[in-house]
Amino acid sequence: MRDWVFQHEPALRLGTFLAILAAMAIWEIVAARRALSQSRPIRWWANLGLAVVDSLVVRLLFPAAAVGVALIAEQRGWGLLNHFEIPYVVALVVAFLLLDLAIYLQHVMFHAVPLLWRFHLVHHADQDFDFTTGIRFHPVEILLSIVIKFTVIVALGPPPEAVFLFAIVLNATAMFNHGNVRMPAQLDRVLRWVVVTPDMHRVHHSVEVDEANSNFGFNLSWWDRLLGTYRAQPRTGHREMIIGLEQPRDPAVCDRLPGMLALPFRGSATAYPINRRWDAR
Repeated sequence: MRDWVFQHEPALRLGTFLAILAAMAIWEIVAARRALSQSRPIRWWANLGLAVVDSLVVRLLFPAAAVGVALIAEQRGWGLLNHFEIPYVVALVVAFLLLDLAIYLQHVMFHAVPLLWRFHLVHHADQDFDFTTGIRFHPVEILLSIVIKFTVIVALGPPPEAVFLFAIVLNATAMFNHGNVRMPAQLDRVLRWVVVTPDMHRVHHSVEVDEANSNFGFNLSWWDRLLGTYRAQPRTGHREMIIGLEQPRDPAVCDRLPGMLALPFRGSATAYPINRRWDAR
């Protein structure tokens, strides 16, 4: 069974991705949380187009997936967890939690380091917030993220099953927590004790700098609470808050594929460590 899963890992991940994508699209159409400033076809064409570019670049430069790196690490005894006799279930849970912590810390780093923010700002330049925002990342950011992920896997030595499960869950939660969807307030309060909900993560996409530098989690909500970056609600409320960056706000730059690809190469390289502003010219 294990060999079959890993042999068909790309197809399984793609199938899960498409199923979650379809479910979120239907949910947003049926029960939208906010009105969009751009039409859905324009947004989906640009953001999904960027995701396709990302996939092509990754396949070209990194034909080996993270699961493959984890299998090599397991075979060669690389990584912390491979040096201890740990029950399989414990290793699975510990690896999943540490991989999620690594994603949280990586996200903070992409806000804190100006050169990294250059590429991450493409994600934040979206002036709307829906499930396609969750897959809207510049190809350079994706490549840097893969290098970081491979490094963490080699250092940690997680079970390959944990890496596979984490990739599936992260893809699903990234689209879920960026969803422009309504849910009962009580359900949101309960869920966000464990996972990042759309209302929780929407705060992170506020134009207000202090709000944008909160709620960094993509999957589990615990890291923000434990490390002091949690913010419950935006000051002006979810319907009135402004999404995106103060600058740029030109749709040709922020919401069209050529503009998104070129955006990191505009403006000053020293412009946006945490709590400073981006000056795009």
